[in-house]
Amino acid sequence: MVFCSPLFLFLFLPVVLSVYLLLPGIRAKNFWLLCASLVFYAWGEISFVFLLLTSTVMNYGLGLWIGRSEIPGRRKLAVAVAVFINVGILAVFKYADLIVNSVNSLGHLTGAAAIPAPKISLPIGISFFTFHALSYVIDIYRRKWQAAKDPKDVALYIFFFPQLVAGPILRWNAIAPQLLQRQFSSEVFAEGVRRFVGGLAKKMIIANAVALPADQIFALSPDELSPATAWFGICCYTLQIYFDFSGYSDMAVGLGKMFGFTFIENFNFPYTAQSIRDFWRRWHISLSTWFRDYVYIPLGGNRVSETRNRLNLVAVFFLCGLWHGANWTFVAWGFYHGIFLVLERTGWGTTLEKLPRPLRHFYALLAVMLGWVLFRANTFPEAANYFAALAGLGQPAHAQPLARYAGNEAIWAICLGAVFSILPWNKVKIFCAQLAEKLPGKPRIILSNIGGVVEIVLILAVFLISVAWLAGGTYNPFIYFRF
Repeated sequence: MVFCSPLFLFLFLPVVLSVYLLLPGIRAKNFWLLCASLVFYAWGEISFVFLLLTSTVMNYGLGLWIGRSEIPGRRKLAVAVAVFINVGILAVFKYADLIVNSVNSLGHLTGAAAIPAPKISLPIGISFFTFHALSYVIDIYRRKWQAAKDPKDVALYIFFFPQLVAGPILRWNAIAPQLLQRQFSSEVFAEGVRRFVGGLAKKMIIANAVALPADQIFALSPDELSPATAWFGICCYTLQIYFDFSGYSDMAVGLGKMFGFTFIENFNFPYTAQSIRDFWRRWHISLSTWFRDYVYIPLGGNRVSETRNRLNLVAVFFLCGLWHGANWTFVAWGFYHGIFLVLERTGWGTTLEKLPRPLRHFYALLAVMLGWVLFRANTFPEAANYFAALAGLGQPAHAQPLARYAGNEAIWAICLGAVFSILPWNKVKIFCAQLAEKLPGKPRIILSNIGGVVEIVLILAVFLISVAWLAGGTYNPFIYFRF
């Protein structure tokens, strides 16, 4: 089940919210949310629910072991076992085929017999599930929060449906207190509704509109791909992946608020970044900070030699690329960003800081867009052909006309995407509120009331437009389901 579906919007969410609001006591509410979350996941992945429940019970037991152990050696052994099992489950389900195919490719050079690929089905959201489980056991090991006394608390932390499929990646030490006590108010609920509707609009009105031309253009053969079409395609994909993922994250944050939870913000206008380092402070924040706290700092972070620090950065982004998918193009994408981060810690970074802001912004955005080619391509030859087309080095003997893909819908979506990827709506609201405060009493009250009405009308209009697009059966992919 996905957020942007009639089943979720008009049946699942209203029922879950209604029962949640009627139930007395936080334990009853938590149990109801757990039941709803299991239904949410089982709707499309019932065969994997028992696997993930088993993993949850295992992590609950490992957490108790870690929490009760006072001898450092035993605690280290316990957390090592927990990390090994969780990463092992992820490796089997996500990377078994990649490992076998890579071995077969090497074996082909030596004439060795091929190993049959296991072709294991990938549970939806397993990467997010695994990182939540690892956060649980590691936070207990670091004494950031105690182990859960009730296994249902661990299950809800991992299975909670707003973040189950695509994050944000939550920390046990941040969510555990909210499982025990959280504030619920009409103001917070209203803010949750606004965030959810805004995220739905990002997904339906912008991401979906540019997704179709992006997919069509990336599917073209090299002799059909002209430079103009290639650049249009990467512009579409650049907006698609941002509004697709950030829209889903906004919906998750909004849903969390509706139930009284506070989630970490996952995006902070990454396409306004002035460097790749700045980009990763703004893009998929829950993932980048997870790698920082659980991988980069334990490897030594900035406390080691310059050479070791650079190796740590590359290693972290190797893992970041691999986390995104079982394909060597994702690994190359991770290395690509890791190399930029290393370069920005050298004289190149010093030179970059002296450039005017527009040039720094152009540099960062161009580097990110070119990186998306590696991220989107299925193979290295596909990526190489696309890079050649972008550089005007291809041979498009049968080039497809750009007009075939640059329809009115896509053009409008690109314009909206370009504006809303750099325009912070909250800051606009704050600016308007500050202007209103400077007015005398009665005009200020009138303007404030008008502003509130206008906001409600806009939210309702955006929701109705999004639902209309949904009812119209528009192209509705979701990129991060693969992860």
